[in-house]
Amino acid sequence: VQLQASGGGLVQPGGSLRLSCVGSGFTLDYYPIGWFRQAPGMGREGIGCISRGGGSTYYTDSVKGRFTISIDNANKTAYLQMNDLKPEDTAVYYCASDVRYSCGRFFFRYQLDHWGQGTQVTVSS
Repeated sequence: VQLQASGGGLVQPGGSLRLSCVGSGFTLDYYPIGWFRQAPGMGREGIGCISRGGGSTYYTDSVKGRFTISIDNANKTAYLQMNDLKPEDTAVYYCASDVRYSCGRFFFRYQLDHWGQGTQVTVSS
């Protein structure tokens, strides 16, 4: 199982970005996908996840209403659509997965097996 995140960049406050997480060696029907971020000098923060097959999602309060996670099963890709970006959203963003766990509020507490490399998102004017 491998994950590869991409799509980061520099965006102005209020702008949008879409991150992608491409998987190989597995199917999204069996693996939930979580998105995390780590800001400079801060610990890693789980921000949202999508269930196996994409039937449900969960978001933390910091991004709820602004970020949306979706999947394209055929292309084994998960997306993180980020709208109304704020300077405090600046971070390195990661996708992760583990077949053992389900998407939900506790997903971010587990030691997940599979991680993509990070992609930098910078929100600045």
